[in-house]
Amino acid sequence: MLLTVADVLATPVVQAGQPEVICAANLDRPVRWVHVSDQAAVADLLVGSELILTTGQALAAPEQARISYLRSLAAVGVAGLVVELGSYVSELGPAVAATATELGLPVIVLHRVTRFVEITEAVHRAIVADQYAELEFARTAHETFTELSVRRAALAEIVQTAASMLDASVVLEDLAHRVLAAAARHTSSAALLDNWESTSRMLPAGPGIVEVGPHTQRWGRLILRSDRVQTPRATMVLERAAQTLTLHRMIDKDRFGLHRQAQTGLIDDLVEGRVTDERDAQARASALGLTRRARYVPTAVEIAVTAEPEPVARQRRSAALLEAVTHGLGLAGVSALSAIEHRPIGRRSASFTGDSPGVERPATAARGGSATTARGAAGADSPGAGGVERVAMIVAVAQGGAVEETLTTVCAAVLTEVRRVDGVDRAVVGVGADSASLLDTSRQLAHAASVAAVALSMRGATTRIFFRSADIRLRGLLSLIRDEPGVQSFAETELSALLRYDIRHAADLTGTLRRFLDLAGNKTELARALAISRPTLYDRLARIERILAVDLDDGESRTSLHTALLVRELTAEGDEL
Repeated sequence: MLLTVADVLATPVVQAGQPEVICAANLDRPVRWVHVSDQAAVADLLVGSELILTTGQALAAPEQARISYLRSLAAVGVAGLVVELGSYVSELGPAVAATATELGLPVIVLHRVTRFVEITEAVHRAIVADQYAELEFARTAHETFTELSVRRAALAEIVQTAASMLDASVVLEDLAHRVLAAAARHTSSAALLDNWESTSRMLPAGPGIVEVGPHTQRWGRLILRSDRVQTPRATMVLERAAQTLTLHRMIDKDRFGLHRQAQTGLIDDLVEGRVTDERDAQARASALGLTRRARYVPTAVEIAVTAEPEPVARQRRSAALLEAVTHGLGLAGVSALSAIEHRPIGRRSASFTGDSPGVERPATAARGGSATTARGAAGADSPGAGGVERVAMIVAVAQGGAVEETLTTVCAAVLTEVRRVDGVDRAVVGVGADSASLLDTSRQLAHAASVAAVALSMRGATTRIFFRSADIRLRGLLSLIRDEPGVQSFAETELSALLRYDIRHAADLTGTLRRFLDLAGNKTELARALAISRPTLYDRLARIERILAVDLDDGESRTSLHTALLVRELTAEGDEL
């Protein structure tokens, strides 16, 4: 941190000159350099933030020249002026003091002869030391965050590191203002995050807020909650942390693709399209125990599990889930191929395609069993984070049999066994369209996984044995994509003005809008439901239209607002998972 004029004034070498402050304005100005000169036209040689040391030759001129000299210094932005009395002037006079005060230019006189070289050496030594400290800090920050990137540190550790380096609280949030990770300094986590959404929405843009994600695909913000930290240093650390977080997310996505390429297996080959001949697919599946000449059903079991801090314990639970699925399939008397993956809660649902996490190589299969392999805890953002285990299955159903009845039996048996595993909170099954083609069925695994992921996020999902796409509708679709930055940005654009209004005025116009849309714009029913008069209701609705700059009688506006409210509601529900 650069010395200020006040800091220079306090140094022993300046104090030895018996300093007197003629103008005390802006003594907190930083001093970039010290320049010694008696020239009247010295301003032409300056670039700003210099502290000028002079014996006062330019101030021995007529009053108008002295005033012009001071104005020229102020115009180029010097930090201050230090005048040694005795050589050319014995005092500066009231005109100089008045002009300096008018210009806000710090002026100091030294009553004793002082070696200027000692002042310049002391100040320049401090400036160089400060520059070296900043370079050293930048080097340390670069090495620290590079090391975090190399070893794929968790989000929480990256945020914690930034907070430690700045000795200040740092929060990572997504576009819906949900806290993804936080590190509290000089306060409690409860105090830091209390009413966070409202606090975050009202924060002004500034160097303490840095966006996270590629330029065209922002997905979050890093926020510094402190007024004590030096702004340049804080900005540098936040930017390095944001780059590390961006790389973390990119690696987190890509490492599954790399892991897939290192594995060979039937489901993986089918999903990735490396098997293009139906007969080849049938032969390889039959060798793994899948019934031939059957209809195949793409199925995905989505399982919400509790936090488990130990990697070995997480792997053991994954194995237990596979055993439960295998046992359920055996009880139902069907054969299947299956694979498991682990995801932390809140991550976007993975699809079984080339652009997202794939399944692993099946290891064994037999009638009543499944080809399985566990990824275990891979992909968790942090140790102990709750997550979602997904088992993808291709279930063989006898030709001519009742598909729905068989699926009901299979899914009921699998869910019963899965729910007996320790640490399982909830489990649902998503089902795609059945087919006589194994290749077509494998392409439907992504759809089944999406249906299951949506069903898990819906309330009351545990009352059904399995879900098809017709069961999830619009709310289900939004549940699937609610964590997408584009969707969050859409909801924020639609509602942010109204949400800010509610925060400022302790109102609930957002709730009124929700009820209005739920009742399809029926104002009579809305007034009755809210127990208010029609004029009061009309006034509220008019305020909503003014705040949002929309027409609530317009069908498209209603649809957009209702969708945004559903996204916001589903986001809140997702946080409770």
